[in-house]
Amino acid sequence: MSVQSEKEQIKFPELPLITEDLLSKAQASAACQTAEYTLAERKELLDKIKKLLKQQDAVLVAHYYTSDDLQQLAEESGGYVADSLEMARFGHDHPASTLIVAGVRFMGETAKILNPEKRVLMPDIEATCSLDLECPADLFTDFCDAHPEYTSVVYANTSAAVKARADWVVTSGIALPIIKHLAERNEKVLWAPDRHLGSYVQRETGVDMLIWPGSCVIHEQFKADGIRNLKKEYPKAQVLVHPESPAEVVDLADVVGSTTGLIKASLNPEVNEFIVATEPGIFYKMKQASPGKIFLEAPSGGLGGTCESCLRCPWMAMNGLRNLAEVLETGANEITIEEDIRVKALVPIQRMLDFAREQQIVVKDKGNA
Repeated sequence: MSVQSEKEQIKFPELPLITEDLLSKAQASAACQTAEYTLAERKELLDKIKKLLKQQDAVLVAHYYTSDDLQQLAEESGGYVADSLEMARFGHDHPASTLIVAGVRFMGETAKILNPEKRVLMPDIEATCSLDLECPADLFTDFCDAHPEYTSVVYANTSAAVKARADWVVTSGIALPIIKHLAERNEKVLWAPDRHLGSYVQRETGVDMLIWPGSCVIHEQFKADGIRNLKKEYPKAQVLVHPESPAEVVDLADVVGSTTGLIKASLNPEVNEFIVATEPGIFYKMKQASPGKIFLEAPSGGLGGTCESCLRCPWMAMNGLRNLAEVLETGANEITIEEDIRVKALVPIQRMLDFAREQQIVVKDKGNA
């Protein structure tokens, strides 16, 4: 039996569905945070949060996909805006005893894995990620146990429990060199959870790979035809694509890169127009660095039959000034991880960091989604 036919016999688990009801609940929670403030309300919230951050010996770390308000607040208050790994690493280096993680749950967990001695709070602990939801720890563990001949590599967008079962954790920026390293060692790879990023890595490396069938509900929506049509209107625009996008979208890219990588690409002094296929929260940093340039959202197909423009991640949008102020006042939404799980999850993360150091790869500039 050929390798291909053997793979055709492999049965992947039936994954939990990302339902319209689930998305609607996230969008409803987000609406409470994204509802407009009066200028007076906004100033009052910002003043309160900055005061509470000092009182609580806390620092705010915000992901690139959160709102402009949160990214600006993080910068103004001595915090940090970055990808999930750098958010955690900044928290490790910062003297604050409390980390406020504006993002989704796996980011809070990553911060806790690397900073067990610190209190980690989130504006909304229910903010999650479709990739995380589509890779439950029990199904992932069973699948790994059924295929012990494969080295398990998981994307950072996974729970602490999934990381604890993995051999390696990778960000999108360091995935290619690590998978190439494993290929050189003749290792076969079990990749989870994003099928588009996994397929991109497989195409680039030729490694023997089993690819978990999960996907990001946002990046899944980008459409190649829509980008082609927009490119006709803006023929000089470069197309920047995150590799969580479908292959036909990646094929149109001038630059394929991580969140941080796309921000760096937008600094190209020879290009003034960009079509960007990733979550539009990234535009805050892009416009901040290049205020005179044009940044266009890549067209999408929407989520479901009733949504015409659903590029904003509903879970990221669950972070806002209102619930940030509340969590600082109450101490609610603390991230806790069983120590056994935390210690096991630290191993594959540390393996990635050690590899980056040995290969002189600057992970700080190679962020994940």
